[in-house]
Amino acid sequence: MFHKEGFTIIIVSFVLIAVTAMLTEQFIGLKWLRITLQIALLVLLVLILQFFRNPDRPPLALEDAVVSPVDGKVVIVKEVEEPEYFKGRRLQVSIFMSPLNVHVTRYPVSGEVVFSKYHPGKYLVAWHPKSSTLNERTTIVVDNPTYGEVLYRQIAGAVARRIVNYAEEGQTVTQGTDAGFIKFGSRVDVFLPVENSVLVKEGQVVKGGVTLITSKN
Repeated sequence: MFHKEGFTIIIVSFVLIAVTAMLTEQFIGLKWLRITLQIALLVLLVLILQFFRNPDRPPLALEDAVVSPVDGKVVIVKEVEEPEYFKGRRLQVSIFMSPLNVHVTRYPVSGEVVFSKYHPGKYLVAWHPKSSTLNERTTIVVDNPTYGEVLYRQIAGAVARRIVNYAEEGQTVTQGTDAGFIKFGSRVDVFLPVENSVLVKEGQVVKGGVTLITSKN
């Protein structure tokens, strides 16, 4: 299954790669060069397909837990000052996605979307300490019955140039369902109340909609 945000790119890429492969048959006489180019085109198509894959993961919808919103590696777990919405101390968990990861963003908790804002910005590498406040990003806050307001932030990286956000203020959302997409490498930050204990650690590989970040159990 592929994400809807990739349909146009996949179709256009398939056509261009197919046409280019046929042209190599016609105009490149050296067999080794022709085969090398065709293999390279095939690899490119596979990479595009795997980037836009969208694994079927039934929503957990756990009221007593916060799940990872994306696939990737945990790069930050620490208490910080969140300046945009809370303007106070929060527990930050940051997850870096390489171009090889699934790039679907999923809601970390169920509840009502009370804040959703897009910020234009720079394209620093996603693991840069200031990317959370300087890069192109979206900030979304979901009000959950158990955890209160949980903020997650989609952050564009040095390669990512388009963030897709489906969250709209006033919308009721379900944990683990499709919340958006970030194209070609990025990061997502989650901000929790400081009294919560975190179940993940830096360097850990997590799965969106599956791995628990924190739980009341």
